Amino acid sequence: MPKVKIPRKNISLDMTAMCDMAFLLLTFFMLTTKFKPDEPLVVDTPTSISEIKIPETNLMVISVGKEGQVFFGVDDQNTRLKMLEEMERKYSVTFNENEKHEFALLTTFGSPIGGLKQVLNTGSTERAKIKQPGIPCDSTNNELKDWILFARAYNNKIKIAVKGDKEANYETVKRVIATLQEQNANRFNFITGLENKPQEATAQ
Repeated sequence: MPKVKIPRKNISLDMTAMCDMAFLLLTFFMLTTKFKPDEPLVVDTPTSISEIKIPETNLMVISVGKEGQVFFGVDDQNTRLKMLEEMERKYSVTFNENEKHEFALLTTFGSPIGGLKQVLNTGSTERAKIKQPGIPCDSTNNELKDWILFARAYNNKIKIAVKGDKEANYETVKRVIATLQEQNANRFNFITGLENKPQEATAQ
């Protein structure tokens, strides 16, 4: 007995709605994604099992490179401008409007106040090639203390995080912590890489 062939029907799907949804999602992610800014100081952090997340806003980060350079940054542009104005008055250095605008865009920097104008007057692409020596934080010249002081004065909600390279000089990290403690900033976080938790020993 011959087999009965069932006639095939062509199925057509209207993909217009799917294409619209794909472009809407793509546009959404493009507009909401925050790109990681270029960091002038590369820090290879040590690892730990801590899972405490640092806040995304109202944050001050003090970075210590493996050669002992100290970099400083806050996330709020208005606080950056206020800090710069206070440093102008204290150190008798004048910055023009363009330099202030460039400083407001800096997420982090590591230059003494005397060399900051050179950094600000360098194009953003060339700025990454400049080797900034770090912010002084020794006993005879502690500019880091002033940056911290003015940042906390204009943002009393700011949280502090220290990001140190795993090969950083211990004495430099010790000076940074001592500078924080001098201003009664005794609560701060260390930024580390995430390490897997050790497996608990199974009971025998």
